[in-house]
Amino acid sequence: MEDPEKIMTQAVEDMQGDLVKVRQSYAEVTATQRRLLKQKEAADALAQDWYTRAQLALQKGNDELAKEALTRRQQQVDVSDGLQSQIDVQASSIDQLYNGMQALESKIMEAKSKKDQLVARTRTAESTKKVNDMMSGITGNTSMDAFDRMEQKVESLEAAAEVSAEMGNINALPGSTDIEKEFKMLEASSAVDDELKKMKGMLSGSSDKKAAPKTAVDDELEKLKREAGL
Repeated sequence: MEDPEKIMTQAVEDMQGDLVKVRQSYAEVTATQRRLLKQKEAADALAQDWYTRAQLALQKGNDELAKEALTRRQQQVDVSDGLQSQIDVQASSIDQLYNGMQALESKIMEAKSKKDQLVARTRTAESTKKVNDMMSGITGNTSMDAFDRMEQKVESLEAAAEVSAEMGNINALPGSTDIEKEFKMLEASSAVDDELKKMKGMLSGSSDKKAAPKTAVDDELEKLKREAGL
């Protein structure tokens, strides 16, 4: 796909190159025009000089000399007329070159302004396309997945740091582990003692209940034991 900015920049450079050529032609034609004007002025001056000489010759009664002066004058007039024709042609060319140069300069300014606008529009469109692609997930999923992975990794590191801090706090207390064990053993021993007392109480209660009901046989048995000295 062609790069609009490069194409427009090249087009403006080509137009500026053409403008340089037109200016060079304008300068050359203008210089030629000035040279022709000077040559015509010189021819007109010589024609005037020969005319003055012809008048002087007539005043002196020398017709042949006056005629020769007028002939020389006519030659300069012819030269002046030829130069005037070239000057008129050159003037038309100069006008065309000047108008063309002005039009080209105007087009270049317009092209530069349009190029800047189109470049700005192109860059805006490219930026908008990138944003739309990210929003639609064409190019954004990979980036968002990377963020998710990094977030999980950070959470794991934070959890590990919390565990490390807790372990550090426990280890910072001298003999804390032994004390915890002793208290657990005492608690377990107390629970065993309580359970033992509970069981003894149940057994003693059971024996009391069995000895309570005495019969006549039991009384007789006790009497015999006493008599026998038992």
